[in-house]
Amino acid sequence: MSRPIFDRKNILITGGAGFIGSHLCDELVKDHKVICLDNFSTGREENINHLLINPNFEFIKHDFTEPVDLENEPSLKPFQVEFQGIQEIYHLASPASPKDYLKMPIETLMSNARATLNSLEMAKKYQAHLVFASSATIYGSPLEKTPYPENYWGYVDPIGPHSALSEGKRFAESLVFHFRNKYKIDAKIARLFKVYGTRMRIDDGRMIPDMIVNALNNEQITLYSDQGETIAACYVSDIVEGLIRLMKSKELGPINLGTAEEYKLTELAELIKKITESDSKIKVVPADQGDFINHGTPNIRLAKEHLGWFPVVSLEDGLNRTIDYFKGVKNITIKPFNSKINQTEKSHAKK
Repeated sequence: MSRPIFDRKNILITGGAGFIGSHLCDELVKDHKVICLDNFSTGREENINHLLINPNFEFIKHDFTEPVDLENEPSLKPFQVEFQGIQEIYHLASPASPKDYLKMPIETLMSNARATLNSLEMAKKYQAHLVFASSATIYGSPLEKTPYPENYWGYVDPIGPHSALSEGKRFAESLVFHFRNKYKIDAKIARLFKVYGTRMRIDDGRMIPDMIVNALNNEQITLYSDQGETIAACYVSDIVEGLIRLMKSKELGPINLGTAEEYKLTELAELIKKITESDSKIKVVPADQGDFINHGTPNIRLAKEHLGWFPVVSLEDGLNRTIDYFKGVKNITIKPFNSKINQTEKSHAKK
């Protein structure tokens, strides 16, 4: 049933009301019918409100750790799932920011276990193509200098505070691999490195939103790092393009999606200050070495060679778009999430 019998494919996006998922919905609904599944644990209704009037888009509020019967969902009658089936599944449902997965560790693990299994079972039922959004967290703390190739195994603490995401993604990758081999389905793995852009929550707790909020409020920007630490951040539209190219390709992955262009954290803070015309002071505070989680930078050779993909949005261009979005968000005075344990997300690959 992988080939549509009508003019448009039926595509399921789990976590479709989230930061990356909603941008994926925007792009895919142009040519296909999109079913967006989300339970709003971290996704937001305002990310997809503009799509609700589109006849080729349908939102279902559902926790995908429990199976869902799309064929008997009343709102999906125009999609005729019982005849058309589902052609593609993008499985993105999982908390991703430290603020969220530290608060919801069990939910994070289940999103990457039960929900991943449910997405695979659905792919098996409909012979659908599937892309699973994994994470650079599977590489853990580096024992070697980055950028990481896909065959680097990583070094991860299985019971540390950040293990809900890193171990959840590792288990999910293993589940995709073995399910694919047993049932001969087309299931692919994308490893996403640091992503930023419009529709990130201003209280997300990740470094770039925190910096932007502080700059717009003319408050001190605190960097928990040393002077040599760097960041490699990829704009969301580039990641969406990479996911779509992976879906269309014959590649199974895992395949890295991200940018290998690094900037010092102080350079990033200065650029944000420049764009926002902020009077914020920048303060660098040393973080304990034991608190570091260095997600590093990706080696994207496989993505370039096999997908014809590489990031095209510059850091300055992406920050301009993101800052313009944040300026339009009400109540910008929300304080950034700055607990010490979250600073591990703000500690990046050391040169």
